[in-house]
Amino acid sequence: MYAAAARELGAALVRRGHGLVYGGGSVGLMGAVADAVLHAGGRVIGVIPQPMVDRELAHRGLTELHVVATMHERKQLMHDHAGAFIALPGGFGTFDELFETLTWAQLGLHGKPCGLLDVDGYYQPLVAMLDNGVRAQLLRPEHRAMLLHDTSPDALLDRFATYQPPSVPKWISRGEE
Repeated sequence: MYAAAARELGAALVRRGHGLVYGGGSVGLMGAVADAVLHAGGRVIGVIPQPMVDRELAHRGLTELHVVATMHERKQLMHDHAGAFIALPGGFGTFDELFETLTWAQLGLHGKPCGLLDVDGYYQPLVAMLDNGVRAQLLRPEHRAMLLHDTSPDALLDRFATYQPPSVPKWISRGEE
């Protein structure tokens, strides 16, 4: 089910004239998205650290493959090339990249849309946790709204097309506690 959603996302990106910037691997859901984009004739840029290349995890059929030294370089280069960010169901690496990208958006370092492709309710506990952060007044509603989510790639991409970043300060003031 997750792999099918990854392939559907890849096809939707190409239908809309978008390419893919991702971590450069040949395995997992992101490898499936990359393959789907390539199969549909789209452009794929991969960014992968040398240690992952050494473990034979690099996708060798990409439009471009950038090999970098560290994960920090990888994330920065992916961010520089990407116009938006979508997280498929994943683990620690996905969460790390998602929250770093959201933090950069919250700090006003970029205004690019960020979203979750919520396959089979995978991200519902995370969405509930963020909503709880708003209720606890530890997260501004405007910042919570920066993370878009949907169950359909096309619906999520539609939301990206109309996304406007918030223009509020990051910090919750003492008067709001």
